[in-house]
Amino acid sequence: MKIFAYTYTDPLIETTPATTNWGWEVERIYQDLGKRLQLQQLLNDCKAEPPNYILIRRLEELGDTVEEVSDCLSELQEMGITLIAIEQAYNSSQDSSNPRADLLKLLYEIQHQQHSRRIRKGHALNRLEAAPPPGKAPYGYRRGKSKYSVDRSTSPVVKDFFEHFLLYGSLRGAVRYLAKKYGKKISVTTGRRWLTNPVYRGDTAYHNGEIISDTHAPIISREEAAQVDRLLRRNSRLPTRTASAPRSLAGLVVCSECQSHTTVTRVTMRNKDKEYLYLRPISCTQDPKCHALPYQRVLEKTIEAVCRDLPIAVAGMNFPQLDVVKSNISEAIARQQQILEQLPALQESGILDPETAKLRAYKLRTEISTLQAKLATLPPVNLRSVAQAVSIPQFWLDLSESERRFYFREFIRQIEIIRQDINWEIRVIFIF
Repeated sequence: MKIFAYTYTDPLIETTPATTNWGWEVERIYQDLGKRLQLQQLLNDCKAEPPNYILIRRLEELGDTVEEVSDCLSELQEMGITLIAIEQAYNSSQDSSNPRADLLKLLYEIQHQQHSRRIRKGHALNRLEAAPPPGKAPYGYRRGKSKYSVDRSTSPVVKDFFEHFLLYGSLRGAVRYLAKKYGKKISVTTGRRWLTNPVYRGDTAYHNGEIISDTHAPIISREEAAQVDRLLRRNSRLPTRTASAPRSLAGLVVCSECQSHTTVTRVTMRNKDKEYLYLRPISCTQDPKCHALPYQRVLEKTIEAVCRDLPIAVAGMNFPQLDVVKSNISEAIARQQQILEQLPALQESGILDPETAKLRAYKLRTEISTLQAKLATLPPVNLRSVAQAVSIPQFWLDLSESERRFYFREFIRQIEIIRQDINWEIRVIFIF
């Protein structure tokens, strides 16, 4: 028994399958990529030495239109070859009580699938041209013919939103700021989408998860985007709603005795303006419960510990290794860009056809975007000099609470309260 198999893959919308489990012992496999040259070769070989069976995955792989599929089916039927579509449970040799109805149903399904493929292919061709995806342009941009353009009336609102977030590190605070200053009311979820949207960084993102860099004018710089990502990662480690809390120690202090996070409580006295702040465990399981601590005293001890321990912690980091990683990623980006620059010459010389050149350029640009994103996640190289600057106590004392909150969370993962009978100490755990 002789069995042939055929597969068709459109590189614009599909990835070439490594292997296909046919479930049969196949003698020959014909594979087409983009054009159906091997399909014609299969039909010619069938005329010379017809097989018993031909296996395919789906019937729509036999042509771009219903007419092409029907012609191919008729040609195989005339040669007496049984066609089996393994993903559609179709077998041309099986008897049916109403073969005409079955065929019409099958052709309707093929027509629907090919319509879907044409739409996906159209979107894929737009991706090759780095054109924006379908849909409304993000707030702050207008939709042009081939790319997004900055909307001068709304982009300042987005820019101010990012600057407020970078200054204070609070998403909810930035959302409230927009509502108060511009009357622009957005949800916290929308604000988070703005912060992570590649469009505001000058990149175009598609529904398949791929990103192409530098497709239009950005609203924020690469350095600002990297800092936004660091702030979002930092805030994700904090308890809910503490990222926008007004006190710099909110969300950072944990009692080592009961493992509970602490909350800042305010105590006032009747007929007096003075207030007292305390750090109290939220869910203490001890009996008796762990007592609250004066907020100002914990703050002073934290500043002392940061000034003493931060330079030592930074000095222990392997900066040479970090430089090697950054250098390797930068070199990889440079290599990809060199290949990208060579594509026009390869197309002019006839080595690459226009469609293949565009597809290769698209893949190179998405790979470059991935490498750039990886580079942005690495810590800044000037961390050592920054650590020296912030290890001066006066630096911390001159900051406001919101500014101090920003810097604390840039360096500190957690502050542990270590209780010793009546006395207590703190231990600062840095993020690196």
